[in-house]
Amino acid sequence: MARFSLAILQGVAGSDKPPGALPYDGFACGARPVPLRIVLVRHGLSSFNLEQRFQGRDDLSSLLEEGARQARAAGRALADLPLSAVYSSPLSRARDTTHLLLEAHGQPLTPTFDDNLLEIDLAPWSGLRRSEVRERHPQQERIWRQTPETLELQRQDGTPYRPLPELMAQAQRFLVQLLEGHREALDGANAATVLVVAHNAILRCLMLQALGLPASHFRRLRLDNASISVLNLERDRHGRCQVQIESLNGSSHLGEALPPAGSGPRLLLVRHGETDWNREGRFQGQIDIPLNANGLTQAEAARRFLASVPIQRAYTSSMARPRQTAERILLDHPGVPLTSTTGLVEIGHGLWEGQLEQEIAATWPELLGDWKRQPHTVQMPEGETLQEVWDRSLTTWDRIARSLDPSETALVVAHDAVNKTILCGLLGLGPEAIWAIKQGNGAVTVVDYPQGADGPPVLTAMNLTAHLGGVLDRTAAGAL
Repeated sequence: MARFSLAILQGVAGSDKPPGALPYDGFACGARPVPLRIVLVRHGLSSFNLEQRFQGRDDLSSLLEEGARQARAAGRALADLPLSAVYSSPLSRARDTTHLLLEAHGQPLTPTFDDNLLEIDLAPWSGLRRSEVRERHPQQERIWRQTPETLELQRQDGTPYRPLPELMAQAQRFLVQLLEGHREALDGANAATVLVVAHNAILRCLMLQALGLPASHFRRLRLDNASISVLNLERDRHGRCQVQIESLNGSSHLGEALPPAGSGPRLLLVRHGETDWNREGRFQGQIDIPLNANGLTQAEAARRFLASVPIQRAYTSSMARPRQTAERILLDHPGVPLTSTTGLVEIGHGLWEGQLEQEIAATWPELLGDWKRQPHTVQMPEGETLQEVWDRSLTTWDRIARSLDPSETALVVAHDAVNKTILCGLLGLGPEAIWAIKQGNGAVTVVDYPQGADGPPVLTAMNLTAHLGGVLDRTAAGAL
């Protein structure tokens, strides 16, 4: 899990300081309720979104009827989730989304409208179509697309400024304020769920700041109109705030399983369905445990969820549980070849495999403690290190991505540790941050390469579990 402290948050925005790890007895195994949950919702479709205009923080754009429908759908999707507080950008498209969402949600709450949730300041471009900016300011527009953290604009008085670094600092201020306002929840005294409704760029910056990632990673995340993302937070015994990204850019409540694909290859990363050892909390590793009845049901749910998604190729770990999951999904995609690879097999736990945590603690208490707090330092007894899993899983992933044509989509079904190392690598996190990523049994993640496999990846959606029963991931966490 990514880790930051209030002192770090009050420091330099977008610090490159590497995040730490979530204690394993926390969110990683689902042993207790999440102390503080933040639900992020982007505003619904606006007039400027439809017209492909830059809107920034000027309040010139309004929520469309389709945007209103999306806001209500988001409210219904969150209806079974009690909210402790609601924060919103004061701009009309976000403010109207908030009111409509809460109306559909059914919980009478008064939102707090916070200027720290205003959208990025692109005032010189506000109201211009994207094509107009490309024509009038080609060099700046290219910088905005390729290295937005370096973009420099001028205010009306001629003062130069950098919009994205300013927004990162603004996101930092909001997070500090939010954590201070919900200190009791963060300390575990009273669990709380907080809703934040805002805009594309500021929500991405909030996630980057929470995960300890720099502004240069801005383009690695995608957030669609009225999408739902979830962060889990708690404070460790040293006072540091630990962050786990539970899900990103969920949009199935809007009527489409996945966010629309653009140009470039797409990969669908799925974790296998549940096994008896997942349910029992045993370290599973490379012992070839098959899916249980619930795991087969989860695989069937993933099949229905992805039935309408074009898939041209499929890859699986050579173990039984991911292969069973992949074969079930491909029932609606006849003729798609399924390739097995050892590069995607689960981490080798060695002598820990088949054991419960308390059994491991009796023999290897210090090593288990290190696994909880700094997993990247652990050499499994007669097993693997995370670095070894990192090397083979990312090499395999890269080989698959490079094999795809721009119009192709590939299904990849693997395991908890494998998926987490892949996603950490794509996000720019290291092996020490695997607890920052959640992967539920049967959950779906979407990665796009809009510039081809040689270009930067975009995490389009992560750990989608709506097909398994709702916005939150309620699958059995088991033991990694």
